[in-house]
Amino acid sequence: MKRTLLTAFLTLLLFNLTNAQIIYKPQARPQVDPNAPKEYIIGGITVSGTQSLDKDVLITISKLKVGDRIKVPGDKMAASIKDLWAQGLFDDVQINITDIRQDSIFLDLYLLERPRLSKVIFRGLKKSEVDDLNEKKLKDATGKVVNDNLIQSTSLIVKKYFVEKGYYNTEVFATQRPDSASGRTALVLTVNKHSKVKVNSITVEGNTAISDAKIKKFMKGTKERKFYKIFGSKKYLESKYDEDKATIVKKYNERGYRDASITMDTVYRHDLNSLDITMKISEGHKYYFGDVKWAGNAIYKSEQLSQILAIKKGDVYDEEKMEKRLRNSPSEDDVSSLYMNNGYLFFSVNPVQTSVKGDTINLEMQIYEGEQATINKVVVNGNDRTNDKVVLREIRTKPGDKFNKSLLIRTIRELNQLGYFDEQKTTPDVKPNPQDGTVDLAFNVTEKPSDQLELSGGFGGGRIIGTLGLTFNNFSLRKLFTSDWGGILPAGDGQKLSLRVQSNGKYYQAYSFSFSEPWLGGDKPRYFSLSFTHTNQNVTGASKSSSSYQALQLTGVTLGLGQRLRWPDDYFTLNTSLAFNRYNFTNYPYFTQFSTGTSYTFSLTETLGRNSIDAPIYPTSGSNIQLSVELTPPYSLINGKNYADPNMSPQEKYKFTEFHRWKFDAGWYTKASASSKLVFHMGMHLGFLGYYNKDIGTTQFDRWKVGGSGLQGYDYIQGVEVIPLRGYADNSVTPVGSSSSSYYNGSPIYARYLLELRHPITLNQQATIFALAFAEAGNTWDNFRTFQPFNVKRSVGAGVRIFLPIFGMLGLDYGYGFDSVPPIPGGGKANKGQFHFSIAQQLGAGF
Repeated sequence: MKRTLLTAFLTLLLFNLTNAQIIYKPQARPQVDPNAPKEYIIGGITVSGTQSLDKDVLITISKLKVGDRIKVPGDKMAASIKDLWAQGLFDDVQINITDIRQDSIFLDLYLLERPRLSKVIFRGLKKSEVDDLNEKKLKDATGKVVNDNLIQSTSLIVKKYFVEKGYYNTEVFATQRPDSASGRTALVLTVNKHSKVKVNSITVEGNTAISDAKIKKFMKGTKERKFYKIFGSKKYLESKYDEDKATIVKKYNERGYRDASITMDTVYRHDLNSLDITMKISEGHKYYFGDVKWAGNAIYKSEQLSQILAIKKGDVYDEEKMEKRLRNSPSEDDVSSLYMNNGYLFFSVNPVQTSVKGDTINLEMQIYEGEQATINKVVVNGNDRTNDKVVLREIRTKPGDKFNKSLLIRTIRELNQLGYFDEQKTTPDVKPNPQDGTVDLAFNVTEKPSDQLELSGGFGGGRIIGTLGLTFNNFSLRKLFTSDWGGILPAGDGQKLSLRVQSNGKYYQAYSFSFSEPWLGGDKPRYFSLSFTHTNQNVTGASKSSSSYQALQLTGVTLGLGQRLRWPDDYFTLNTSLAFNRYNFTNYPYFTQFSTGTSYTFSLTETLGRNSIDAPIYPTSGSNIQLSVELTPPYSLINGKNYADPNMSPQEKYKFTEFHRWKFDAGWYTKASASSKLVFHMGMHLGFLGYYNKDIGTTQFDRWKVGGSGLQGYDYIQGVEVIPLRGYADNSVTPVGSSSSSYYNGSPIYARYLLELRHPITLNQQATIFALAFAEAGNTWDNFRTFQPFNVKRSVGAGVRIFLPIFGMLGLDYGYGFDSVPPIPGGGKANKGQFHFSIAQQLGAGF
């Protein structure tokens, strides 16, 4: 009897394994003897208790099938319960017997689902951190079953997020609470980041060839915490530390230690908020290049290839240098470029070590030249707004030509220079076809907004000035007379249309219009431009009939024509422009030569330029150089009049303006290193305004004003160009000993020098933002006799540039001017600390 009771008890215990139950609910009260397992055929399986899970999938997981034979009670039903529990989806699992008919048994899987996640609630974090976690890390968590695995994985994701930011002691505590609004469960994560963990000390062992100080200097992302180290983060980031270890090995390799390695490194806690690092370096032997031989080359001689490789026997063995000279030179003067610029797309070179004798490594460069590849197809993808012809005319790689790597790179540069596409997303797709020796090229571009709106208010002449300007950089004059505009205005032909209105009411109104076509005629890059401006400045605001009426009216028209040159190279351009300006004065007090009358300016300007920068908004390489000369006819030398005659009226003497005006503007850009985002920008800007006749002297028009942000106000009415010099007040840099007229009228000679260090914050089509630090200097002079190009006013400072496609380039700078300048009229600080705001500055202004 006792044995029978024990057997029954163990059998019942088996059926209640893992809190699950097998419950017998026979309709006809079928008799199932727990002590005598019986074999049945599964006649049917149902699922109850679930809400969102697929019932067929659940039956599959249970491994119970209709038609299978099972013993009841038996191991197979217990195994099914285990499998269902293992999914982690349920709070209760039961197998219910709903019916028994002869040898058939009918089962119901009762499965009580666990609650699902409605949202994650954070405690102890800033809103920006919560938004970042929800958007980037936990956006897929909502709707998942809340179980131990979800809670643990979510907590680990949050902890890892902060560990990657230097918070290595982050603690995450998770709790659950019902969410009555959704009927689900909310997960509450309380986060304690603690302080960022910093590096207390770095200990280096085993190094003799490179000092501890240099090795630590190589570690750009892992810095020791020292009281004298003001700049740079000292926090510990594992990813940065791994990069720094790779850099150390790389620096050893560059010095010939090709076997160098970090054999051991340990990161251990110093205190709660800092840690110590110890690393052991095995330097190995220092190696040198031995004999370098070439094999497989037929197109170019070994001597020519060796000259390009620029590695001599006895040079320190540097694999990175060798790799650059073979195929990865930033300046494209490597062996691979030599072949690929001649069509050998299938070229490859493999350096093989033939022997190592002591510290000398002998190499053989095994070359496969292949056949020249001919360009088969060239397509452009992504130019949804810009017409195909505008893009295709900039492409240097044409079907039927031999493949040329340098022309491929040049094409990318030309497409970026258009300004219609996102420079970061302009990529070539090269598809070689070795079977027939051809290559297909696809240029993938992404359109970005290029039109610009200027809507601003400023303060000038003691009054508020409002400006409305519209610039359409991808205009289509051809579509203007059709119904196919494709937008608010006709676009897609690469033309430029600018409209601008500026006014402060009755005192000042200015209207301007300009149009340019970069490919006049459509077959060659001939640049055509036409501009018109009309300005009226009423000094007192009085009516024309009033005796106090003081005004200047300027009407000007400029016609330009330019072309791209082929010599010395096709980065050069030559532009010619003809300008006519009419100045009408009525009791105008700021023109000292006469106050009432009319003066005319006819001028011819020749500009020779070379632009090789890689991108117009944030250049990282290349240069932009312009030399221009503007000439008026020398009326006084050919009309036979005596301009020394004291009886000649000022209106006759200055009726036709005469001058020769020279300008030189240059900007150079280069990266700090091939992989760096840091860019050096150097600039030099010079201007000289001369005269033909000493009896007339230097014209009051077309001068320069130096100082401040470079923003143009009323100055352009007299053709004055404003040159920025941060750290000094607007127009405050005037010649030594000059009168106040230089402040109002400008100077005939100026020089400005610039050095900037730029680093991008973001480079995308929505906004290009970069920070900069600068040092600059400049000055002005009254005549060439007093011109001293290095007697300049100096300043340093920092700033930020923001390029928004619709507004153009915006800038904010703080500059400190070291040198004294004459007090500005009206008082105010002329030098030392100055804030400057700039908008839409061009190369000539140095921005």
